[in-house]
Amino acid sequence: MVRAAAIAASTPSSPGKAWARSVPGDLGGLRLPLALSVRGLYGGTGSMNTYIGIDLGGTKLLVGEVTEAGEVLRTRSYPTGALTQQQAMDLICSALDAFLPECSPAVQAIGLGLVGRIDSEKGLWLEISGGRKATLPICEVLSQRYSLPAFADNDVRSALKAELRFGQGRGIKDLIYINVGTGVAAGFVTGGHCNAGEIGHTSSGLPFRISCECGRDDCVESVISGLGLSNCARLLAPEYPDTRLTIPADGGRVSAADIFRLSDTDPLCHRLTEQAAKALSNLLMNLVRFNDPQAIILGGGVVSDGFLLKKALGYTQAHPLRYVTAGIHLTTLDPRTIGLLGAASNAIIGMEEAI
Repeated sequence: MVRAAAIAASTPSSPGKAWARSVPGDLGGLRLPLALSVRGLYGGTGSMNTYIGIDLGGTKLLVGEVTEAGEVLRTRSYPTGALTQQQAMDLICSALDAFLPECSPAVQAIGLGLVGRIDSEKGLWLEISGGRKATLPICEVLSQRYSLPAFADNDVRSALKAELRFGQGRGIKDLIYINVGTGVAAGFVTGGHCNAGEIGHTSSGLPFRISCECGRDDCVESVISGLGLSNCARLLAPEYPDTRLTIPADGGRVSAADIFRLSDTDPLCHRLTEQAAKALSNLLMNLVRFNDPQAIILGGGVVSDGFLLKKALGYTQAHPLRYVTAGIHLTTLDPRTIGLLGAASNAIIGMEEAI
């Protein structure tokens, strides 16, 4: 397997022996020594082992050192924007060059949670989005550059792994994790096996005739995501000239939090909130019918305060949800670091499977 090959290629010839490697730093072009331990690679999985998590999202790159217990020791954050895969790869390498010298000597592996399509078995990053794709052997590149095993997966599937390892998903074999942030996506666990899907491009079931970038009308993502709510607010604002909702003149994002805050008193915000709640309700009921989960866990900035989920549950019907025996909940993991924990989980699981 590629994973085993990556580990073999990044392992020194003497088991258990730490080795040093120079990587570019950020101090005027100086090269900083980096001591890395392989303790745990050959069976010594002690509590001191740590893992590098790399969470690449639509707006930022978060890099952190995480323990096996899910404790985040240190992080660095970098703005991203609309990057190509190669540009993102360059940013990741620059971030690691600066970050790794700060980490403990117990780092065992690198884990990545990436936007877009990933071949996790082969360590390939296939695309960020439909218009930005080029197969990139990201795990091989990082393993060779930093002499550490590297493991990658889709960002939402990575967050699902964090739920299974550190959150409310522990012990649950049939689970759906839904992320509602800039976009909408889901991770599925069926019989203990993880998968992911672009559920944001399923129909919302509501006749708004709002065009989605995928080419369809009225997708769930175009109604309930952060970007979707912002676009809907701009589209409908001319019908509500007295709205108190701030619509940035420079084309900036309309705040989902402001929409929800004004939903009881502002007609535009009320309409946006209710249509989002109905769309989320339809999505939940459809997924239950399709997947028959024990539990559904939701995360992401749009739902993190519980307001939209509470509204959506008010529209759901009890009959299709009666078999969701472990309930529908918000994640208890910190929304700021769940992606980082998921990325680190990729590394932890990868090393466990390699032993």
